[in-house]
Amino acid sequence: MVRRIGRFIHDRKDWPRFHWKSERLAELLADVRHRQGRLIGRMEALGFPFRAEAVLQTLTEEVLKSSEIEGELLDRKQVRSSIALRLGMDIGGLTAADRHVEGVVEMMLDATQHYAEPLTGERLFAWHAALFPTARSGMRKITVGAWRNDKSGTMQVVSGPVGKQRVHYEAPGASRLQREMKRFLDWFNQDDSMDLVLKAGVAHLWFVTIHPFDDGNGRIARAIADMVLARSEKSAQRFYSMSAQIRQERKTYYGILEATQKGDLEITPWLKWFLACLNRAFDRAEATLEAVLKKARFWELHAGASFNDRQRKIINQLLNGFEGKLTSSKWAKLTRCSHDTALRDIGDLLKKGVLVKDAAGGRSTSYSLAAIFR
Repeated sequence: MVRRIGRFIHDRKDWPRFHWKSERLAELLADVRHRQGRLIGRMEALGFPFRAEAVLQTLTEEVLKSSEIEGELLDRKQVRSSIALRLGMDIGGLTAADRHVEGVVEMMLDATQHYAEPLTGERLFAWHAALFPTARSGMRKITVGAWRNDKSGTMQVVSGPVGKQRVHYEAPGASRLQREMKRFLDWFNQDDSMDLVLKAGVAHLWFVTIHPFDDGNGRIARAIADMVLARSEKSAQRFYSMSAQIRQERKTYYGILEATQKGDLEITPWLKWFLACLNRAFDRAEATLEAVLKKARFWELHAGASFNDRQRKIINQLLNGFEGKLTSSKWAKLTRCSHDTALRDIGDLLKKGVLVKDAAGGRSTSYSLAAIFR
């Protein structure tokens, strides 16, 4: 066990009386709230199928990136299929998901789809059990569906080689967890006047500081923040991913967390970073919105045109961002048709001006969407 040096915020006598300078956050919070409302308004103006597609993309990113922050890579197709199945979306060609993926998706959807329900210890235990269906984190057996017991030592976040390890953080002892989590949950569930976007930031910090589980604390903290953000919008539909932005800023994220947990209970810098990160998440969401709008414009423009199911499938894949070059052989494989049928399908789309031939660059002719639709 590495000995810690210095104090952490949960050691302070005034813990957990967080406070911040509202005047330093007012402008940023107003900007976040404005952009939040504008984004939701734009998304709700879309037709249902395109709004559903945006939600599916966002939730897929949220699940993937929240796990990626912890160094865990999930299969995108499994995540997307699991979410679509649970939300009753018909996306065709579902990919069977393993139980670990199912568990991560189950936790995230419970947090965001049932955002108005109270957060309880039992609900958190269910989330934790869903995250770790084998009761193991890698090769290590962990306590699942219960607060950690510290039998193997005090919970610490460390880095560096053995003998030269650095303690980034040490959590409160297991004997404190019952009291700490009751205090957190009582605060979380109370109906107070705090702006809910700010409350999301405080809840994230508070939970991850308590660190009540053997593993999965970061993912659950981010799910809790998403739950409060959904409350702030009074909507289960998610159009932006905070975790995707945090993943992009992972080094800064861990840095500001460590600095805050080793500081005092004046958490203005943490909240300022949280709000700014959320603002940058809206930037990413705008790109998602643009892609969805592009699809909407395409199908509106061709509302009277006749396309077969194979053509619709490939066009949607091209609009979603097709990987590699589209050739007749790929068309045949993806749609499970003969090469001759693929050539007829492609020829029809060339005549309609939907596809164009790419400049020569190999043995096989490849095709792209006409520039007007890109």
